[in-house]
Amino acid sequence: MIGWTVYDFVDFGDDEELTEEQEGGMITSDSPGQDENGEVNDLSEAGLGKGKKAPDFELETLDGETVKLSDYKGEKVIVNFWATWCPPCREEIPDLQKLYDNKDIEILAIDLTETEQSMEDVEEFVFDEFEMTFPVLLDEESKIAEMYQVMAYPTSYLVDSEGTIQFLAMGAMTYEQMEKEVDKMD
Repeated sequence: MIGWTVYDFVDFGDDEELTEEQEGGMITSDSPGQDENGEVNDLSEAGLGKGKKAPDFELETLDGETVKLSDYKGEKVIVNFWATWCPPCREEIPDLQKLYDNKDIEILAIDLTETEQSMEDVEEFVFDEFEMTFPVLLDEESKIAEMYQVMAYPTSYLVDSEGTIQFLAMGAMTYEQMEKEVDKMD
């Protein structure tokens, strides 16, 4: 399993190049995003690297509402990819909730639903175990996780009020790290 993770992480002929940002040592990608039809967005604007426009997406929430990232233009947003079975995700969720409660930030928690045992597990995790109050979106076919090149769980993109990616964390962040990065954003 570790070997596959390393193999999957290393670029073997893939045309998408990962670069390590100096700030925070977090990994970002400068490859483009795709729209809902799988079409590549304008390379000059959309992408996954710092300073690129975050690719828009639309998903249904656990409550049955439809949410788009673009609905949050004008607000700071953390797009967080997670799963119930992921130990680092379980450690990070309380800090995300604390940040949501204490800072002017929206959190779109995208559950990697395709990897879950059941929807009951997700509902118990969200409502009973962690009492999450921010929107939980369901990526039932992992299309958004693929669009955002999620290779580690959890992965968080911090998007400023203009829809521009300001920071990427592959792996769990602490409350202090989240707060520091959110405070840097416009």
